[in-house]
Amino acid sequence: MRQVVLDTETTGLSWEKGNRVVEIGCIELLNRRPSGRSYQQYLNPGREMEPGAAEVTGLTLDFLADKPRFEEVVQEFLDFIAGAELVIHNAEFDLGFLNYELGLLGTAYGRIDRHAGVLDTLKMARELYPGQRNSLDALCKRLGVDNKHRQLHGALLDAELLADVYLAMTSGQTGFGFDEAAPESDAAASELIVTGPSSSVVLHATAQETDAHQARILKIAEKSGKSLWAD
Repeated sequence: MRQVVLDTETTGLSWEKGNRVVEIGCIELLNRRPSGRSYQQYLNPGREMEPGAAEVTGLTLDFLADKPRFEEVVQEFLDFIAGAELVIHNAEFDLGFLNYELGLLGTAYGRIDRHAGVLDTLKMARELYPGQRNSLDALCKRLGVDNKHRQLHGALLDAELLADVYLAMTSGQTGFGFDEAAPESDAAASELIVTGPSSSVVLHATAQETDAHQARILKIAEKSGKSLWAD
């Protein structure tokens, strides 16, 4: 099972107003464990940062001036996420911006869902914790994920925190241990071959993964008295 935890930073809150992506951060998970592979890229947006965005990210146009444009890195980014399930918090926001960036390049690349599936952890959190705050910071506090080092928003840092939050929400464990040396990626397990822009990769769970998943659902139900997945 290959997943990519993804986050972006942008020049503002609305791509409809012409705001652009200034940072992409990705963490690769293989069978729910960090593979050691990540993707991080700052981008020159070619426009001003809105004051609020500059404040929360700490990014400036001077810093971004010598960074590549999105069209210069689009293929390496799409290669990294190809065939994976993207784990995104508030996916509508990030996908809106990424699809906008792809759309500016014409029709050759299509939309993100042409290259990868999507799991929205905000929707998941709202089902698990209805009526509560479900921002990334709120979930870190609720689930015991240490985010004291998060003084500013950064795509790669937020992707790492989201990976911890996602694991805690779905299995009750509390960390991937990003401060420890990550194991080397298993090339045979992580390599995906995409033969063309319209190719699709379908990943099916093995019998062992299915049994482990069912056992985990039953354990959650036993501890909490209720499981959304057991219904």
